[in-house]
Amino acid sequence: MLRARVVHLRRHGPPPPVPENVDAVLLSHLHYDHLDLPSLRLLPRHVRLLAPLGAAPLLRGAGFEQVDELVAGDVAQVGAVRVEATPALHDSHRRPRGPEAAPIGFVAHGTDAVYFAGDTDLFPGMGDLPKVDVALLPVAGWGPAMGPGHMNAERAARAAELMRPRIAVPIHWGTLHPRQRRRGAWFDMPPHEFAALVARLSPDVEVRILEPGGSLEIP
Repeated sequence: MLRARVVHLRRHGPPPPVPENVDAVLLSHLHYDHLDLPSLRLLPRHVRLLAPLGAAPLLRGAGFEQVDELVAGDVAQVGAVRVEATPALHDSHRRPRGPEAAPIGFVAHGTDAVYFAGDTDLFPGMGDLPKVDVALLPVAGWGPAMGPGHMNAERAARAAELMRPRIAVPIHWGTLHPRQRRRGAWFDMPPHEFAALVARLSPDVEVRILEPGGSLEIP
């Protein structure tokens, strides 16, 4: 999602720059804030897309040539990086009348291993996922209330406790909000609540809070 708005959501701050020299795009699920076709069209049509099973007709219909559909447990090789699809517990529909595809997460195995959870709630097998150096864990949503299929700061801290990454980065906060909803503590505080809980539950896990648009170099 590289635009200033999508459906009823508005981005706080400027949109990110369009990335260059992209080898592949990892698409966790079909919701509009994670799979925005106008944003994807800012990239070359030959870019490789790794997406959940059921997403290919939508993406090929949008003009993309290389679409690999994955289910949890599947592996795709992207250059020197091995990308493994992982389970996710989240809504599978693209509403109102779009396709359905079971959401996934990803572990990218290179020199280090990085887990991108996508959107998911805590699930029993999270502790059985591959050992990773960095875990990108969603800690909030785009409003003060979240429906099923999401983690708040407390549940994300439990996920970090199960996974024990070297570094945990809270994501999915401080970016999008409904057009007529005032921002408040629900918008800014979840990563700090997550950091405090991880310090208590898993003091060996280092939390790095990145402001939206920030970056991290893995030592």
